[in-house]
Amino acid sequence: MLLIAGLGNPGPQYARNRHNVGFMAVDAIARRHSFSGFSKKFRGEIAEGTLGGDKVLLLKPMTFMNLSGDSVGEAMRFYKLGPADIIVMHDELDLAPGKLKLKTGGGHGGHNGLKSIDAHCGKDYKRLRIGIGHPGHKDRVNPHVLGDFAKSDALWLEPLLDAIADHAELMARGDDAGFLNKIALATGAADPKPARPAKASAADGVKPAGAGKSHVHQARNTAQPKALPTSGPMADMLKRLFGDGKT
Repeated sequence: MLLIAGLGNPGPQYARNRHNVGFMAVDAIARRHSFSGFSKKFRGEIAEGTLGGDKVLLLKPMTFMNLSGDSVGEAMRFYKLGPADIIVMHDELDLAPGKLKLKTGGGHGGHNGLKSIDAHCGKDYKRLRIGIGHPGHKDRVNPHVLGDFAKSDALWLEPLLDAIADHAELMARGDDAGFLNKIALATGAADPKPARPAKASAADGVKPAGAGKSHVHQARNTAQPKALPTSGPMADMLKRLFGDGKT
């Protein structure tokens, strides 16, 4: 069994906050894969379903962000799961908006939800970090994360959430590289490789300089003959040997 927890704060006033993008990702997976409706348990809201034929529990802790570990830890212990059976989806300030990073373990980076989960579950769980961008100064961090996504953010946010839901099976079975690659292709985040410049060829109707000539021939053509002297001792000697060239 796999436990996928999305982090956020409960209540309609927080629903569109950047800090709640983990809740949004969980909701997208539940809709896409026809999970059960959410019910209250483990100090959170849970929905049950399958991904790739394996049972999955989706969890949205209702303890507020700073106590997320209370809910995740309770569910982990009830089902006798280990950290390796947990995926946590959360907002990430240090990633550009719409960028993802998926890895096991690591630090909490000042994220209070992760800090709480570390305390209750250990650190060796998988984290899907969803970039929301940094406001540029630490004094603006709280208003940024607790602020709603802008209307213009829908251009990248909605396709990203759809892609996470569409390819959640890859994440669930541990194909991290495949999951991230599918997301990049689906959202247009994959950077195409620049085409190499074409080499001129005979088929193009253009011959490279010196084409068809041997290197000896080319060397001869480029060599400039030296002019013969017309006066002085050397000129007099040549005239005696070969004549003055007059008939």
